[in-house]
Amino acid sequence: METKYIFVTGGVVSSLGKGIISSSLACLLKARGYRVTIQKFDPYINIDPGTLNPYEHGECYVTVDGHEADLDLGHYERFTDIQTTRANNVTTGRIYQSVIDKERRGDYLGKTVQIVPHITDEIKRNVKALGNTGKFDFIITEIGGVVGDIESLPFLEAVRQLRWELGRSALCVHLTYVPYIAAAKEIKTKPTQHSVKQLQQLGIQPDVLVLRTEHDIPADVRRKIALFCNVATDAVVDSKDVDSIYKVPLTMHAQKLDEIVLRLMDVKYPGEPHMAPWLDFIAKLDAATEPVTIGLVGKYVELQDAYKSINEALLHAATYADRKLRLVYIHSEKLTEADVDEKLSGIDGVVIAPGFGRRGIEGKFTALRWCREHDVPTFGICLGMQCMVIEFARNVLGMADANSTEMDTKTTHPVIDLMDEQKSISNLGGTMRLGAYDCVFRPGSLAARAYGSEQVRERHRHRFEFNSDYRNAFEQAGMECVGLNPDTGLVEVVEMPSKRWFLGTQYHPEYSSTVLSPNPIFKSFIQAAINYRNEK
Repeated sequence: METKYIFVTGGVVSSLGKGIISSSLACLLKARGYRVTIQKFDPYINIDPGTLNPYEHGECYVTVDGHEADLDLGHYERFTDIQTTRANNVTTGRIYQSVIDKERRGDYLGKTVQIVPHITDEIKRNVKALGNTGKFDFIITEIGGVVGDIESLPFLEAVRQLRWELGRSALCVHLTYVPYIAAAKEIKTKPTQHSVKQLQQLGIQPDVLVLRTEHDIPADVRRKIALFCNVATDAVVDSKDVDSIYKVPLTMHAQKLDEIVLRLMDVKYPGEPHMAPWLDFIAKLDAATEPVTIGLVGKYVELQDAYKSINEALLHAATYADRKLRLVYIHSEKLTEADVDEKLSGIDGVVIAPGFGRRGIEGKFTALRWCREHDVPTFGICLGMQCMVIEFARNVLGMADANSTEMDTKTTHPVIDLMDEQKSISNLGGTMRLGAYDCVFRPGSLAARAYGSEQVRERHRHRFEFNSDYRNAFEQAGMECVGLNPDTGLVEVVEMPSKRWFLGTQYHPEYSSTVLSPNPIFKSFIQAAINYRNEK
């Protein structure tokens, strides 16, 4: 079938959930047997989000091919079980960089380079690049930001042009907010009307409206919105708040969003989507009442999106273990020897979060020492694993000033050091060890048992590594290097067999956890936390 293009835009306010609606629609179309992928167009000038502060942008997600991407790509993968690549996330910065590079090479043959047609042509080329592979029936493109933002205008102009060029093979889904004024006890439609008017002024008529709301929207209100926005009444869909994002595909299907889209694009849709595995997950999610309490120790805990993939991977694993995840955020910058016992004593398992820089690092060492000495299931990820190594070196091996050269360049015991390949790099953007790499486990190790395999391929995002000069000292003292990269010898996994569950990964296993395929190492960790809770 000819590739179809679906554009998802947003209005009224940001953070309405365009990524969740895009992912939910993709989930439904995939469950109907179609080949689907999703891409995100972000209107900021950064080349990628790798240099952005998590407080501003949430977590930086990493694709298998080593691209630092928007966190919405994590939603795309979790909802669809499809691996994304750099082609699935494009920023204004990348668009302009590409156009400027072409201009410098003389590709435009002396023409004046302008937003229209040169920038918009580059955007259109990126939109259609995935479709041109012949691998997909549907390409869903989410346009970041809100209609009315000056930054989004070139993307929306490109969408307008593509709608004309592609005809019935292109469609626009517009997500807006319908507020409820409590004092007047009224739902207000005017913000949605204004949002659609702005879109129409740009030459784009939405085909489907999805209304984000806290309250049910009566049929007469939906008819009013349809009338004022030139949209068919049956193409106005509610997106009422639900207690889990993973229920959104079900609420969208209940209102026939997938059928509306297929009908408008002249695609036949016999039968129902195959959602049985998804429904099984939701049933487990709803049925779970017995909690498992996990403490997440990090410095960005005020903003939960900073650890979004970890949060979701823990939820997936807990749900499949028939437990209700209770996640406790522990600020590593505020954790001290004086209060560590109070903050961690009721926890079933502890995750030491990834990150960069020295802020909050001592709190992580404090948490790790307490967890190690009290034999609490503990999982260190990336910098969390490096902190495991440093704490062990200081308090078990007696190397009082052991550290990472990221934190202290003058340490006499650099148990974590800058990778050799990183030492000549000066530009910080997109230059870390990124993407999926192989890891081979020691037979019989906790990691090998967790995966049920002695070799896996997981994603990375780091510059510093375990210093192999210290490997023998660690092994002899009880911290074993059980996972290695087969090509470089880089230590990927450390664990302490003498403990209930004490393991660190240099890679980020959270990136590969999805609703239908939870990551095995997270499942093993959660089971250990449950066992520990039962022992207590």
